[in-house]
Amino acid sequence: MAKKKQTLDFSNDNITYKTKEQRVKVLSLNLNNMNVEVIVVEDEKKKVRKIPFAQLPKEVKKVLRPI
Repeated sequence: MAKKKQTLDFSNDNITYKTKEQRVKVLSLNLNNMNVEVIVVEDEKKKVRKIPFAQLPKEVKKVLRPI
């Protein structure tokens, strides 16, 4: 039996933060491996990336609160 993918969707929420010259918006959080899917906007270019939950700023972690 396959594992259920447990994800929390934050695409409707406006959870964003800035790093250097980038603006990052949180899309979803996968609870199985604690990866966060984000959109990185830099110079009008958008990229979807997956980053570890641990690399998020403390303010964003407090909003997401997976556990």
